[in-house]
Amino acid sequence: QVLTKSLQGGVALSTGCFLVYEAHKLISGFAEVHASFKVEEVIEQADYLYGSGETEKLYRLLVQHKNSDDAELLWRLARASRDLAQLSSTSAQEKRQLAYEALEYAKKALEKNESNFAAHKWYAICLSDVGDFEGIKTKIGNAIVIKEHFQRAIELNPKDATTIHLIGIWCYSFAEMPWYQRKIAATLFATPPTSTFQEALHYFHMAEEADPNFYSKNLLFLGKTYLKLNNKKMALLWLSKAKEYPAHTEEDKQV
Repeated sequence: QVLTKSLQGGVALSTGCFLVYEAHKLISGFAEVHASFKVEEVIEQADYLYGSGETEKLYRLLVQHKNSDDAELLWRLARASRDLAQLSSTSAQEKRQLAYEALEYAKKALEKNESNFAAHKWYAICLSDVGDFEGIKTKIGNAIVIKEHFQRAIELNPKDATTIHLIGIWCYSFAEMPWYQRKIAATLFATPPTSTFQEALHYFHMAEEADPNFYSKNLLFLGKTYLKLNNKKMALLWLSKAKEYPAHTEEDKQV
């Protein structure tokens, strides 16, 4: 009888444990689905605010999720931090702080998902921004890493016009680099990074082909590059397009 009761108790206990385990699995699964749904909801809100040019609201929304493990949220937070830094109303001290914050968020996004093209793109952009605060040696020193991340982003998403544009900017910057910066570059690298205005033009046109009229700054730099190449007719064409571009953001107004 004792043995029978013990066995029955064991079965009851096992059944109870099983039910608790199944309930835990069900609750955990629900929590995961709920968390996933919440991330998707935040991303949807973030993309709406970004499209509306609501930079400050977007930053306030996303910074609440700065400890997230989701790469999609983190690169958007890096972008929002950088956009906030670019506003004319942001103080010099805040610009610096936001630039370093943005780099950390982009770096974390890359750590969470190395195959995320946007994480590579925004890591490269933010690394370039931080170079503005650390001097010309650091900026040139980071240049090769920056280009590698842009190229990796294009490998992962060949149709992303913005990244193609940014490689164009990289080429343009090195093509017009002053002699003293070239000298610094020569001391840092056995073969320092170089480029030409023709190469920059190639990328700006490539970006325009990927997504026509996608970005006021691409139109501006097509015009500027043609000016560098002494083609005033083509420069006027693209600068006119840049001038007529509808200004949705502060950057559009500056362009």
